[in-house]
Amino acid sequence: MSSSWDSIIQQAVAFRHVLHRNPELAWNEINTAANIRQRLDQLKITWRACAEHGTVATIAAHASGKHIALRGDMDALPIQEQATNNYCSNVSGIMHACGHDGHTAVLWATAAWLKAHESELPGPVSFIFQPAEEGGHGAREMINAGALKGIEEIFGWHNWPAIPFGHAVCPDGAVMSGNGTFLIVLHGAGGHASQPELCRDPVLAASAVVLNLQQIISRRMAPQDAAVVSVTSIEAPSGPTVIPNMARLGGSIRLAKPELREKLNALITEITTSTALAYGVTAEVQVEDRYQATINHSKPAQRFRNVLADIYGPEWQSASTVVPIMASEDFSYYLQHIPGAFALIGMSSQEAYSHPCHSPHYEFNDALISPVVRTLAALAGAPNAACIDN
Repeated sequence: MSSSWDSIIQQAVAFRHVLHRNPELAWNEINTAANIRQRLDQLKITWRACAEHGTVATIAAHASGKHIALRGDMDALPIQEQATNNYCSNVSGIMHACGHDGHTAVLWATAAWLKAHESELPGPVSFIFQPAEEGGHGAREMINAGALKGIEEIFGWHNWPAIPFGHAVCPDGAVMSGNGTFLIVLHGAGGHASQPELCRDPVLAASAVVLNLQQIISRRMAPQDAAVVSVTSIEAPSGPTVIPNMARLGGSIRLAKPELREKLNALITEITTSTALAYGVTAEVQVEDRYQATINHSKPAQRFRNVLADIYGPEWQSASTVVPIMASEDFSYYLQHIPGAFALIGMSSQEAYSHPCHSPHYEFNDALISPVVRTLAALAGAPNAACIDN
């Protein structure tokens, strides 16, 4: 296996295509993990299994400097691919619609390059190949299994189609929002549609709940507090002449400030139960917390920004991207334990590679692999990493 720069990047692109053809869902990344570990063995990089399908590999273990970790996620999504490239998913109903195949390939390429320059590194570098980012709390389980043992600082990134290629964001503080989900079940009294006075209509109540929940952001939260409440599903199956007994609502919340979560959750419950009472039905409300906001530490974030400027030039910052974005990331777990930073790195090129993450038309831009490997190598302390491939 060649350790030249061009060869490593070509291998990384080919590796990504292999991963893209063979996607695996959260906590089922069996073949993905085996493929990663085999490639690490070929590089003679020591690794250990972590949280079953996760892998932590380390080089320059005895170097005296700060121990840095770089993370890549590797799970796919339950989406039927509709892209037209020649390496589409071979698995029906599953695709890499968020670019985790690209993240994994970049992390492997970074490990390959740094292994070839191991003696030049100032400190140990660990590579965290993480399962189950897509709602599976993979980072939490990796931490519980000891993935951060001995690590002093961590860096991560995500491709972002809404940002043009050559640009990125990496702020101090929140870069991505926290999230949660809610489930509301409204219990009424069904009956004949011609006799609504004898019923307690959960469909009507559900409609009112949807409208009233929208008042949380516009009237119960300060305009300066970035938050979203979205009702994403309504189910009330019945016949055209039947008022059903029950209606079910589901939805998502997003919030940039962790301290808002308790208030937001309480308002969803309060407004739902009060609205249900007004319509003569009862409500069950379940609010589930998922990921906290991804909040960068200032010194690592500044270091990340310095490297991005070296790689992309002085105009690297995406002025049009407002942060925090309202999507969520389980990289937040790592940043709750040790210092680190996370960046969103753009990949759209004119009209290409602009479909959003989680779209069936999403495509990862392979041109992103080389500059991001250079970026991660520089964060790990590789000398002259910013000059590679210039």
